[in-house]
Amino acid sequence: MKLLRLLFIFLSFPIFAQQGGMWIPSLLEGMNETEMKNLGMKMTAKDIYDVNNASLKDAVPHFNGGCTSEVISNQGLLLTNHHCGYSQIQSHSSLENDYLENGFWAMSQKEELPNPGVTASFMVRIEDVTNQVMNGITEAMTEADKQKKIEENIAYVVQTSPKEAWQENRVRTFYEGNQYMLFVVETFKDVRLVGTPPSSIGKFGSDTDNWIWPRHTGDFSLFRIYADKNNRPAEYSEDNVPYTPKHFLPISLDGVAENDFTMVFGYPGTTDEYLPSVAIEQVINTINPARIAIRDAALAIQDKYMRADPQIKIQYASKYARIANYWKKWKGETLGLTKSNAAGIKEQQEKALVEQINAKGKQAQYGYLLPKFEQYYSQIKPYALAREYFLETVVRNVELLRMAYQTYQLKQVYENRGAQSFEDRKNNLIERAESHYKNYNKQVDKEVFEALIALYAKEVPQEFLPASFINMNAQQLTDNVYTNAAFVDYASLKKLLEGDAETVIAKLNKDSGFKVVAEMATAYFDKVAPKYEELELNIAALERDYMKALLELSPKDARIFPNANSTLRITYGKVAGYSPADAIYYEPVTHLEGVMQKYIPGDYEFDVPQKLIDLYKAKDYGQYGENGKMPINFIGTNHTTGGNSGSPAIDAYGNLIGLNFDRVWEGTMSDYYYDPALSR
Repeated sequence: MKLLRLLFIFLSFPIFAQQGGMWIPSLLEGMNETEMKNLGMKMTAKDIYDVNNASLKDAVPHFNGGCTSEVISNQGLLLTNHHCGYSQIQSHSSLENDYLENGFWAMSQKEELPNPGVTASFMVRIEDVTNQVMNGITEAMTEADKQKKIEENIAYVVQTSPKEAWQENRVRTFYEGNQYMLFVVETFKDVRLVGTPPSSIGKFGSDTDNWIWPRHTGDFSLFRIYADKNNRPAEYSEDNVPYTPKHFLPISLDGVAENDFTMVFGYPGTTDEYLPSVAIEQVINTINPARIAIRDAALAIQDKYMRADPQIKIQYASKYARIANYWKKWKGETLGLTKSNAAGIKEQQEKALVEQINAKGKQAQYGYLLPKFEQYYSQIKPYALAREYFLETVVRNVELLRMAYQTYQLKQVYENRGAQSFEDRKNNLIERAESHYKNYNKQVDKEVFEALIALYAKEVPQEFLPASFINMNAQQLTDNVYTNAAFVDYASLKKLLEGDAETVIAKLNKDSGFKVVAEMATAYFDKVAPKYEELELNIAALERDYMKALLELSPKDARIFPNANSTLRITYGKVAGYSPADAIYYEPVTHLEGVMQKYIPGDYEFDVPQKLIDLYKAKDYGQYGENGKMPINFIGTNHTTGGNSGSPAIDAYGNLIGLNFDRVWEGTMSDYYYDPALSR
């Protein structure tokens, strides 16, 4: 049944597999192929992953290390999300040529825009190297010694495994350190912007609709990979030519219908599906509330200024979107974990595991795990809270502190590595800072600083605070810093960093902004980080043994998939709606009618281009319409997470039917716990 040509989809966990699944493509043949075919897939496992012949994996590169993309032509045309290319679109935008606002389309390859630093990485092959990595590891070793030996073995595998000169070897851990896989990767470094819709399509609904279904967003952008004359990776050059892929995805003309098979190929970032109940409780009650409170404050201030000033809107569009994305995700995650009773269900699973441990006589091997989890998570709680406040305040959300922190790290480089390393890092910092300050507004950042520094002093356990923070006046501190610090504009920063290492450090030590960040960093690294890292190492060792117990003692037909770790994975499911609450059912497909129902002329989030309004009024949808309606988005049951943004949704025959861009708010807890009733 024809429904649509190309849609943009919310995806998450399969309702037919209680544990969801993010599967390693090289292992599908033995574990998943039969089930996939039973669900309607017409391909073979080798059509998806084949080392010796072109396959689907050759059309799915990792986009810039954080998103997924897909090749859709024999000339390297690359499709990904609008929000994945947002920073690049912003970097080419100005008040005169506002590509964020108006969109951009290259009419020829000569008009395509270069993006320094942007990459597209293809996975060439996967190999199990567990035995090599675990060689020489004994139970008598301390955890630190084990990790040191593992790192040495990984370095040896990376160095000695065969590859072409332009390729890279990477080793990643699976099942919490019970398995290690080698990935041979090919990274292209000349990736040019080809086209993007205006934000009123590519970002329609913006933060109000983010993570929310029904959704009506055309979240896509187009790039092109360029290679040298031998079709190999090369730095940007006018002499480069469009990349010829081993395989590209044809776009389906058939669209989707409810219950159609869907497969998503991509690079999911991080999940923690096997955390114990005590860890889930800590996420719900401690970690997420802290993160949300900090970003509540930062976002409210940025939003106020963005709505009032078009220049600030351009400067802060990408930053605001980045901050808001996980802020809203954490809110939905907490709601979903609470609503689904995730901690309670995990407690029941833990009781069942204890019964298996006792029944199999494995008390000595595994009986200590759950009590130790309770002990370590209780101990780590205040350190974890202090860590979140440090990261969210210093590293992520206050721009002055983030820049000052980079100079704090610069000082550490000099003390640990010497003058030449200092100079190299200083020059790199100065170069990067120039582009940073083009999108910086002192007044916006000043208000964010005052709000977050007050929260920091109030919420971080007192024993972890700098002494000056205990009775601190946030307004006075803010006025002093933003009046006197050199971190408020590029010229002042550049002047601050003039001179040799000793000269620069002497100036840094007198700067009011540097003093604040140095106090915060010293308190954090002296009082928080060492104990947090010690407990994290202990917890990681427990998680490895806990996973080993699950793999060993679970029923033979249990399919336990590895947590996401930014490596290439397959998830499969079906097009399906869902019911988030009593008497509510959401259909799996939205249409252009929904765009017009949300339309608010001139609104920051819900404006609509006049051309699209005209097409809607004329019902001029050409071959893309269905029964007089134009489909926009759909939802499926596939298991995705951050990093799957831009992933291709593929039909039973290997054709492109959609572009993954989000999950539903009620199901964002799926990084920790899969609920088949809510996850889409």
